[in-house]
Amino acid sequence: MNESNDPPRAEAAFQKVAECLYRNVSSGRYYAFVKRGRKQYRRSLKTTDRKVAERFLADFRQHVSRLSSTTSASQMTFRGLATRWIETLRAHLKPASLRRREISVVQIASIVGGLSLRQVTSRACEEWANKRSPGIKASTYNNERDTLRSIMEYGKREGLLLDNPAEKLPRRKLPRHSPLIPSQKQFANLIQSLRRLDSRYQPAANLAELLAYSGMRQAEATSIRWRDVDFENGRFTVTGGETGTKNHEAREIPLFPALRAFLEALRVKAKPLQNDLIASIGTARKALKHACTKAELPVFTHHTLRHYFVSNAVEAGIDFKTIAAWVGHKDGGLLVAKTYGHLRDTHSYEMAKRMTFSAQD
Repeated sequence: MNESNDPPRAEAAFQKVAECLYRNVSSGRYYAFVKRGRKQYRRSLKTTDRKVAERFLADFRQHVSRLSSTTSASQMTFRGLATRWIETLRAHLKPASLRRREISVVQIASIVGGLSLRQVTSRACEEWANKRSPGIKASTYNNERDTLRSIMEYGKREGLLLDNPAEKLPRRKLPRHSPLIPSQKQFANLIQSLRRLDSRYQPAANLAELLAYSGMRQAEATSIRWRDVDFENGRFTVTGGETGTKNHEAREIPLFPALRAFLEALRVKAKPLQNDLIASIGTARKALKHACTKAELPVFTHHTLRHYFVSNAVEAGIDFKTIAAWVGHKDGGLLVAKTYGHLRDTHSYEMAKRMTFSAQD
């Protein structure tokens, strides 16, 4: 979409065929020239068919009519629009997610923040991508690119923009990394290393086992309470606490044997109240790093223990869809299959070694 305050030069390149409808003399393609206020909006209708062009023109005129014609809209900068957009997110995003968006806005605004909305064209967006992309990780760039697109889409919905100039910015391909997954022996060594340390490390050991036996995310595990565990019916509920789960949906999960045994032993030892948190700490990051160093293990994290849970489920033959439901994925198992599918292949080959029967037996 091109904007211009000048009338179309119909006598040179265009022939007027109807109100707001022009035909390019050389190519035969139709164009729309529509005025709103003091501005004129021009767009190729990408057709040489008159009837089709008239339908596209009608749609284009409706879009233009919804544009705000106020002075404040014409003078708004990208930074001003981004600020308005951020405010719409505060009631819906978790603090960490909101903070990531705010950081992305700061980085984008460092390049295009002072431009007026009319100046944030497709070319300006491409120039931003060319400046920003080479020096940052693909995941960081993609997050900023998605933020830029969302901001401009918000401006379009609010009648401040006719089109989203960032709509066609491509995403960068993310490098594929195999997740760090502890073996069962490594996990046992990790827990032993934590338990051998002084009493300050015991809550970290409890959190580590809770993560490994449940498959919960860190924020989910540190917010679950004893009242969320139904020992009688063999299930527990993941609510995510006050901020909710990642997808804002609670999920009910079977009480896995290892998890039940761990929780029953912990309950006898701690004698907690129903409203007490099962995990008494919010993070075990430093404790995990220290224990791994002492045990000469790779540095395992909270998320590594979630990987450990999923890998054990895969190797136990649990279908991907069921595992996905347990860990709170909404894709029906696609991510589990993509990330951990090789484990099933490896396990299959190991199991195949047991097929030793023959006619000679």
